[in-house]
Amino acid sequence: MAAEAGMLELPFIHDDQLTRCMRLRFQSLQQKNVRPQDGEKLLCPNEHVYRVDFIQQHNLSFLRWDIQLERPGKVTVTGTSQHWTPDLTHLMNRQLLEPAGIFWKKPGAKEVECNEADAQEFGERIAELAQIRKVMYFLLAFTDGLEPAQLKGSIVFKA
Repeated sequence: MAAEAGMLELPFIHDDQLTRCMRLRFQSLQQKNVRPQDGEKLLCPNEHVYRVDFIQQHNLSFLRWDIQLERPGKVTVTGTSQHWTPDLTHLMNRQLLEPAGIFWKKPGAKEVECNEADAQEFGERIAELAQIRKVMYFLLAFTDGLEPAQLKGSIVFKA
C-alpha cells in the first residue's frame, strides 16, 4: 500500500491462468486450422494478462503510475473495457481501451519514462471504471527483451 495517508496503491497481478487460457485458444485455432472470430483479439507471445483488484471502488482519483523495470525495455499496458473471462468469452479488439500506457527504460537510465498525457488519461479512465467493477483486466506487452519477471507495477490513487 502507498505509504502516505489517503493514498491507495493497487498492484498489477500477473494472471497465469487467464494467460494460459488465452494461449490455449490461439493453439486450438492453429491446430484446427480455423480463423478467429471477426474482431477477436488473440494473445501474442509477448503479451500477458494482468489484473488489478479494486479493494475500494468509489471516490478514487488517479494520482500516478508506479512502474519499475529491472532492465531496459518497454511495456505497453492496455486495459479492457468489460469484465472479461476468456474461459467464457473471447476478448474482442473493440474491448481494448485507448490510449494505452507505454512505459520504457533506456539503457543506462535509472528512471522509467512514459508518454505523460496518455498515461494520465488512461489512469483517469481506470479510476472511472473502478466505480463499476471490482476487477479490471489488462494486457501487458513486453518488448526489447523485457520479461514479466522484470516488472513491478501498480496504480496509485487518492482515496
